[in-house]
Amino acid sequence: MRPLIPALLRTLADTIRAPVKKPYFALMSTLTVTTIQADLQWEDKPANLRRLEEQIDSISVHTELVVLPEMFSTGFSMRPEAFAEKMDGPTVGWMRSVAARKKIILTGSLIIEEEGNYFNRLVWMLPNGQYGSYDKRHRFAYAGEDDHYTAGQKRLVASVKGWKVLLLVCYDLRFPVWSRQQPPDPAPAPARDPAPAESVAKAPFEYDLIVYVANWPERRSHAWTTLLQARAIENQSYVIGVNRVGEDGNRIAHSGDSMIIDPLGETIYHAAPKEEVFTKTLKKEHLETVRQRFPFWRDADHFYIEP
Repeated sequence: MRPLIPALLRTLADTIRAPVKKPYFALMSTLTVTTIQADLQWEDKPANLRRLEEQIDSISVHTELVVLPEMFSTGFSMRPEAFAEKMDGPTVGWMRSVAARKKIILTGSLIIEEEGNYFNRLVWMLPNGQYGSYDKRHRFAYAGEDDHYTAGQKRLVASVKGWKVLLLVCYDLRFPVWSRQQPPDPAPAPARDPAPAESVAKAPFEYDLIVYVANWPERRSHAWTTLLQARAIENQSYVIGVNRVGEDGNRIAHSGDSMIIDPLGETIYHAAPKEEVFTKTLKKEHLETVRQRFPFWRDADHFYIEP
């Protein structure tokens, strides 16, 4: 019989040398996102599309998702009758062409007309030409948007590489219920001390990233930056806000302040008040670690939004 102590020591040494199996969330994907903070030319589609394509072409690193501001082809115009297009119109066609050529997902909002109604519509364009869309729910009545545009009724949660992305537009940011993680059905709370993988798997997370595209005025930039951080913290999600810079046709100044925020509310990126193209890789591992370590979702209220 071998002495007990040496045998135990050999077993311990073998255990230390053995490869450590990573938790499942360490194997999850990354998502590389590029934000384009543009100085939009007032109601000048050719100039805006030309400039945005130059900025997209300037991206010298690998990226998977490119985010443009709200109403990227015109600025925040209240003249939809002059600038609206159909979904088979030239601006959506431009998005399809650029997404295919650059092999990216391209998203931003533009003015769309359907059956006599005008929409501030976000388009999520895939490189294969397929797309999803979201019509802005909360119209900015202070600027008369509700007099010109029809409100959307449904949210859009898109999928890419195992990530779920909630897509919203500008003024939606002020309404936390519309942005809130919405578990589909009430469910019993899980045990208080589950294994890490089980804990995250049972968490009712509807999405992993919120994207807001905007024309948010400089005079209310404090609200913009504060609310972006709040949406990240309360939903335990990454948040990206892409705003424009420059002065629009109504002489309203925009300071940009485009941001990328992590699920703890920490700022990863905060743009300067000028045109900027910025690329960042988001890590699913970090997201799931936060959700596992701080499982606040267990205490969330169940609710639904009436149409």
